[in-house]
Amino acid sequence: MAQKKEVIDLYTADRIPTGQTILRGDKPPADRYRLVVHVCIFNSKGEMLIQKRKDDIVRWPGYWDVSVGGHASSGDTSQAAARRETKEELGLSIEFDAIRPVLTVHFPEGFDDFYVLPMDVKAGELTLQKEEVAAVRWAGQAEIEAMIDDGSFIPYQKGLIDYLFFSRSGKSTWNIG
Repeated sequence: MAQKKEVIDLYTADRIPTGQTILRGDKPPADRYRLVVHVCIFNSKGEMLIQKRKDDIVRWPGYWDVSVGGHASSGDTSQAAARRETKEELGLSIEFDAIRPVLTVHFPEGFDDFYVLPMDVKAGELTLQKEEVAAVRWAGQAEIEAMIDDGSFIPYQKGLIDYLFFSRSGKSTWNIG
């Protein structure tokens, strides 16, 4: 039986919902954008929980990635998508309503909100989404950057990884005005 494709909302460049949708995997039309979320969980040792994507997944098969990632489904806010994806991929129930992303990365087809959470969890006790997540483990910043270099981690810019590790301290606010 074919799996039903997920419907995702489209936004303007100013992140205003357009009322238009596309199916996940389809390219947005010109001047329309989709929303993606990532959740980065850090333990008290300063390590990030990373996940290995299954070998049979469509995008980045077999690569290591940050703790959680996925598209916002139609009707989802960024926080709702982060909550849903964290529950689906790791089995963790986290309320995101009062949590803001530490960073939004603009990419050619959309917006990518990054959340940073301090949380000591035992990697071996998480309930992994069998369709998408092969394994999880804790890794330090230098190790993740070495994995980017050796091609086993999704090739994020190292500056992004640096910022995520910096953000875990809660001191990543800008002192403006």
